[in-house]
Amino acid sequence: MSRIDIRHPHSLPKPKARKAIEEVAKKLAEKFDMDYDWDGDTLNFSRSGVEGAIELAAKDLHVHAKLGFLTAMFKDPIESEIKRVLKEKF
Repeated sequence: MSRIDIRHPHSLPKPKARKAIEEVAKKLAEKFDMDYDWDGDTLNFSRSGVEGAIELAAKDLHVHAKLGFLTAMFKDPIESEIKRVLKEKF
């Protein structure tokens, strides 16, 4: 099983950071056909072969995901897209 683990700093107020995370989730949902929902300050996302979360803290975001066997082959493009969207929004 492969994993993605990204920490990304931010300086946005919590409501704006949460809105930006929601926008990131929408883009990822469109591109990778993922479902997502909020649990407090954590946005959980999943699809067949992928399970993860984006945790919102005061100064950074922590994105972590477990990739199943077949999805692990696409780890690099998935990780690159997450980083690109985070840079764009934060």
